[in-house]
Amino acid sequence: MKQLGVLDTAFVNLETVPTPQHIGGLSIYDPSTAPDGFVRFKQVLANFNQRLSRLPIFRQRLVEVPGGLDRPYWIEDERFNIEYHLRHVALPAPGDWRQLMIQVARLHSRPLDMSRPLWECYVIEGLDNITELPKGLFAVYTKMHHALIDGAGSEAFMSALHDLVPDPEPRAEEDYKPVAIEKPPGPMALVGRALVNRTVNSASIARGFFNVTRDVARMAIDISRDKIPMPDIRPPQTRLNKPVGPYRVVEGVAIPLRDFMDIRARAEVKMNDVVLTVIGGALRKYLLAYDDLPQESLTGSIPINMRKRRAENDEANQV
Repeated sequence: MKQLGVLDTAFVNLETVPTPQHIGGLSIYDPSTAPDGFVRFKQVLANFNQRLSRLPIFRQRLVEVPGGLDRPYWIEDERFNIEYHLRHVALPAPGDWRQLMIQVARLHSRPLDMSRPLWECYVIEGLDNITELPKGLFAVYTKMHHALIDGAGSEAFMSALHDLVPDPEPRAEEDYKPVAIEKPPGPMALVGRALVNRTVNSASIARGFFNVTRDVARMAIDISRDKIPMPDIRPPQTRLNKPVGPYRVVEGVAIPLRDFMDIRARAEVKMNDVVLTVIGGALRKYLLAYDDLPQESLTGSIPINMRKRRAENDEANQV
C-alpha cells in the first residue's frame, strides 16, 4: 500500500461531474504490417495484459481516508480484470474521421469509476473512410486519471506497450507476477494512520509554510522595486470563459512531423514553441470566426515537466 503525493491527491479532490480529471490520447494503427496483415482484439488484449507488468500502478485502486483526514492510498485491486479496462467498439457507417471524433468525444465525456484502477482503453475498429489513410485501420483511445499519470508518465505508458523494432526479443520477466492481495485497512485504521501522519508531518508542514511565505515576500519586494513586472493573470472575456459541463467535443488535424521539425530548425526554437504557436494561431482563427477576438492576449496555463529539476521521487505527477 502506497500513499499518494500532494499533487496526485489534488487531482483526486478536484474530480467532479462537470470537470473530471482524466486525460486522454488517441493512436491510429495500420495492421497491414502485422505478420498476417491484421490484428485481432485478443492480441491487443494479450499485449496489454503482459506489458502492464512494467506498470503495477495500473492494477491498483484508490483507498480514501474517511473525512479526507489524510491523502489516499494505492492498493492492489483484488478484482482486477483486464477486460473491464480494455474494451472493443466499432464505428458506425461510414467510418470516417467525423464518426471517429464523435466516438472519442462520447468516451471522453464519461467519468472513470473511482473504485477501480483509474484507466480505460478502447480499441476502435471500422476506420474505413478516412481521407488520405488506407482502409482497415484501427484506433486505440486511452483514458487515464491525472492522479495516476502526467504527460511524461503517459510517455512511459506508451513505451511500455510498444516496441521500436518489428521483432523484439521476448522477455520472460514481463510475465505478471501476482502480488499478495492486501486486505484494505478499515476506516478506524485509516483514521489512526492519518493522526500519526499529522503528528509526524507537522514540523515539515511548518517549514514548508515558512519557505513559501518567505518566497512570496521576496517576490512582493522585487515587484515593488520594479525588478520584475507585475503579471496580469486576469483572462480577457471570450466565449471560452463559460461554466464547464460534462460533455466534450473532440477534433483533430494531421500535420506532418517534418513540418514541425523544419520550423523548429529555421526559427532555432524548441518543439514546444512550435506546437504552442500553432495552437495559439488556431485559437486566434477560431475567435476571429466568431468575432470574439479580445484586444488583450489570452491567458493560458502550461504545465512544465519538473522531473529533472527536483529530487527523485515516485509521485505520479511532477509538474
